[in-house]
Amino acid sequence: MKSKKTNATIIGTTTWGITLGRHAVNKGAIVKIWARTEAEARELNKEQNPIQLSFTNSIEEAVAGADFLIWAVPSHSFRQNVQRIKDYIAPSTILVSATKGLEVDTGKRMSEILMEEVAPPLGRRVCVLSGPNLSKEIAQGLPAFSIVASDDREVARKAQGLLNSPDFNIFISRDVIGVELGGAFKNIIALGSGMIDGLSLGNNAKAAFITLGWTEAISLAVALGAKRGTLLGLAGLGDLIATCVSPLSRNYHVGYELAKGRSLADIRSSTHQVAEGVNAAIAARYLAQKVGVKTPIINLIGEVLSGILPPSEVFSRLGKSENFNPTPKSLATFWGPR
Repeated sequence: MKSKKTNATIIGTTTWGITLGRHAVNKGAIVKIWARTEAEARELNKEQNPIQLSFTNSIEEAVAGADFLIWAVPSHSFRQNVQRIKDYIAPSTILVSATKGLEVDTGKRMSEILMEEVAPPLGRRVCVLSGPNLSKEIAQGLPAFSIVASDDREVARKAQGLLNSPDFNIFISRDVIGVELGGAFKNIIALGSGMIDGLSLGNNAKAAFITLGWTEAISLAVALGAKRGTLLGLAGLGDLIATCVSPLSRNYHVGYELAKGRSLADIRSSTHQVAEGVNAAIAARYLAQKVGVKTPIINLIGEVLSGILPPSEVFSRLGKSENFNPTPKSLATFWGPR
């Protein structure tokens, strides 16, 4: 007797969503992708087939029979998408957030939004996917690693089984907070990394900025409940490296273009892709104030994004304040007790 094929639904026609959909198809799953309009679904069905991805703008058709629902939408529209779909979700469905960001008004992680919006039993079936995952490389079949995290180990195992392959290695974790915050905070640091390259300040300056910025991000994440080790793993440091050095990174690109003199509005209008670090910088500052953690580097990036500070001032300010210089106490916080 043949085993039942897995049904997976992707919410969102983003590059990342389509890449995950193709990957799941290659693993033998039946994949449907929910598009915003009938015209978009029709056009994508023409473009993507015979990849065996099925696009539809009918929520009921997209979600019916889904074993997995994978959200791959921008963080600013995440809650709205969940609200539109939640009444169609079956109790047995596993919910996967593949969105690396924070809700700008509340600072909430995507898993928190899911658990707020869906029926309580479904809240126990939530997991998050994050790691050094440049979608263009994965779409080309280049090797990559990722983390899927859930409070329920069995839920994480099932999500791992959907996507794990020799070219896309998935590990599991129970540190949902750390995995999500790592994926959100690294985008902020990548904005600064792009600025430094855009200003041609060199690799020494970039290395210093990334190190100091990530030390700060780890302190904030730990204060918010993350495990330090997670931020030093694939979903933290690994993702940080990929995002801070690759021109494929949207956040790096935005920082680079800002340093070249373009306005944020101009950069945003010229691309359909979302740089999550922009909203994450605002949300992180709010979270830092909430838990009483100093985040001078994150604040600097926020000032550049808001037009208060030119990118050229970011690195010059790092050496002018004791807040940016790691003291023995702050290093102990970073590395933990000996």
